[in-house]
Amino acid sequence: MKKRQEETINQERGKLLGFIRSRVSNMEDAEDILQDVLEQFVDSGEIKTIEKASSWLFRVAANKIVDLYRYRKVRSNQVTLNEEDDDENAPLMLKDILPDLGQTPEEKYFQEILSEEIMTAVDQLPELHREVFILHELEDYSFKQIEEKLSIPINTLISRKRYAVLALRKKLEEIYKEI
Repeated sequence: MKKRQEETINQERGKLLGFIRSRVSNMEDAEDILQDVLEQFVDSGEIKTIEKASSWLFRVAANKIVDLYRYRKVRSNQVTLNEEDDDENAPLMLKDILPDLGQTPEEKYFQEILSEEIMTAVDQLPELHREVFILHELEDYSFKQIEEKLSIPINTLISRKRYAVLALRKKLEEIYKEI
């Protein structure tokens, strides 16, 4: 490993772990993601300035976090509550507002941009909405599990989740236009 890479890793490791830890549910996942990011950084070769290296590290970490949640979402085939409700009362899901992008390199690039913007927008949500959104959309908790965890009625949780998704829709309109 080159000296500059080593210095960058030593300087950014703590901040990077904090960034990852604030977005994943447990320390084991955070440490796994950190290791993947640092491995990829070492394998990528030398990056000229610390600023570029730092932004590269955080961008890769954000992408790895999104990948982790996507992987869990695919593995999980949980059914949400209130299936018998009509569409207006059903919980609004993030996938309902995301465009369907394909697998070409350009489309994957747009997916990365969109993922980063979503994570930024999620961080800006009011805490009550953000917590329900993360638990339901990203950590795959059912509304029943969230109700038990937070001691909040399911209808309130569904309402908070809906407000979160609607707020995300509004914040991401500009990106949709570009895509």
